[in-house]
Amino acid sequence: MMRKVVRSFDEWRDAARALIARCVPPEYVEWVASEGEGDLFSGAGALVDAEPAPPGPALRLPRELMEMLAGAACFSAADRWAFLYKVIWRWQLGERDVMSAADPDGARLYAMVKAVRREEHDMHAYVRFRERKEEDGAPRFVAWFEPTHAVLPQVAEHFARRMGSATWMIATPDATVLWDGVRLHDAPAMMRSAADIEDAGEALWLTYYRSIFNPARLNADLLRSHIPSRFWKNLPEGAIVPAMISGAANGERRTGQTSTVGRRTGATTIAVTPERAQPQREQPATLDQCRRCELWRNATQAVPGVGPKQARIMLVGEQPGDQEDLQGLPFVGPAGEVLDRALAEACVGRDQVYVTNAVKHFKWELRGKRRLHKTPAQREVAACHVWLEEELARVRPDVVVALGATALKSVIQDGGATMASVMDAPFEHEGRWVVAVYHPSFVLRARDEESRRQAYDVIVAGLRQALTLAPARSG
Repeated sequence: MMRKVVRSFDEWRDAARALIARCVPPEYVEWVASEGEGDLFSGAGALVDAEPAPPGPALRLPRELMEMLAGAACFSAADRWAFLYKVIWRWQLGERDVMSAADPDGARLYAMVKAVRREEHDMHAYVRFRERKEEDGAPRFVAWFEPTHAVLPQVAEHFARRMGSATWMIATPDATVLWDGVRLHDAPAMMRSAADIEDAGEALWLTYYRSIFNPARLNADLLRSHIPSRFWKNLPEGAIVPAMISGAANGERRTGQTSTVGRRTGATTIAVTPERAQPQREQPATLDQCRRCELWRNATQAVPGVGPKQARIMLVGEQPGDQEDLQGLPFVGPAGEVLDRALAEACVGRDQVYVTNAVKHFKWELRGKRRLHKTPAQREVAACHVWLEEELARVRPDVVVALGATALKSVIQDGGATMASVMDAPFEHEGRWVVAVYHPSFVLRARDEESRRQAYDVIVAGLRQALTLAPARSG
């Protein structure tokens, strides 16, 4: 067993090249990370326990792999040096799949690199420099950060490029980096927490932060998801954000105004509906131009309704499926076949009814190579309702058959409506009859033959009911 003590990636690289040249397998090497002090920005130091390598096969690694190894070397793991040596050993043996994310070692390498890059990004975003009083030889700006991985050197180089000649220091629990305006210097840990930093200008910053906070636009869940909780304790604004969130939840959200407004005479809150609060925008003239929600981005095309210009019966489904999205017509896929059978059994001609959907674009998620239906969100149904309203006004049906819960909610504009409460009998809404039945795809998803038959019979009965309720039109 050989023992190798390393302090940096450069030392590990030199030791690894020597071991590869001597054909030493990974299991014969014990890698030890030294806790000694060293210059984070210098080249390789003296190699501990290194021996001259005899001539052997040269180790040639692609640049991409070398960059990945250098990144993974910053990952906080006790066995990282041993793991990285295992990777290059396999590469030297010709096992090129070690660079593939499908390989167990390759997957771990990619995960380590991704975690390190994420930590670099977070440090760029959440390092907060505080300005100190002028002191001879002391840096003007000081920051405290607690990184999960050893990314201080590369992050320091980032700030050296960004901050020009201003002097600064970044302190962490394990090390410190200083910038004198010309070059970087490394030093041992010099602080214990952000509380060791005094900033005369921080009160001004917090006053500004409070002034730009709008409780009416607060999304606390989004705020927490964007900024991990471990960063809040070291952010200056982290001390006041909980109180502002609490205030928003306890009534300030309703006004979105400063507390002084409440002491003025007269009304303090102006009621504005969400629709009126929206900025004026030019509305799309045709369905193909619609960008009212994001579904258009992943759909092949918008799928309008089809049928007679003035039909007695309108069938409203949920949204187009895979085949509908490709062909641009509603109910032409498997659910359409079920609907056609039901129409025929109810003695309703498909050419006599207007067929459409509450949502005009296909919402889907990829499973393997298949695009599978995904239920549209309520905001997407609401965004598309303008097109259903236009169809209702143009076709003027006497009866609307809502195929499923999404269609029912869109037709009657009630997000809390349920199929169970209205499926027993038709009801009137805005001067027309509404009949609620299962969506044809529900028949296809039923767990057994008996359930499929019951769901199918409900659809047929509803279509017969619609035919009875719809009076014959002359001409």
